Amino acid sequence: MRLLIVALSLLLAACGFHLRGDTKMPFEKLYIIAPNLSSPLITELRSNLETNHVTLVNSPEQADMVLDIVLDMPEKQILTLGGSGRVSEFQLRYRVSLRAYDNQQREWLPADELLMNRDYSYDDTQLLAKQAEEALLFQSMRSDMVQQIMRRLSIARPRSTEASHP
Repeated sequence: MRLLIVALSLLLAACGFHLRGDTKMPFEKLYIIAPNLSSPLITELRSNLETNHVTLVNSPEQADMVLDIVLDMPEKQILTLGGSGRVSEFQLRYRVSLRAYDNQQREWLPADELLMNRDYSYDDTQLLAKQAEEALLFQSMRSDMVQQIMRRLSIARPRSTEASHP
């Protein structure tokens, strides 16, 4: 039995398996610039970074990398109207625009925009339930967005200035 457990452990380690949320980052110190540093996205991102042993610093000069969150915008848009002119579906969008660079202004992540969409049916006779559903959908989208940012940060590498300026 012990031999089987050891063999399975070695197989999992050999294939690159690691627990979710435990990602080795290519930097140790990070400075975050964002329009609202107390937004739920930034709070969750900070928590994930700290879980991955990244030190969040108070100035860009102390950081190995600067993460600039240019835009953090949840949106809600009417998707369809029913026959009586009432809303029957909404589309929720979560848009984040970011870039990353280091102290020498070398680009680690080029400016990019991440976008998520979720559609949900709406019934104004179930107002409280639909408001709760909307809040849960936004929370789920925010968590997914943080995971996307973490994956991008985990593969970020400084780009040479010659390659980025032909």
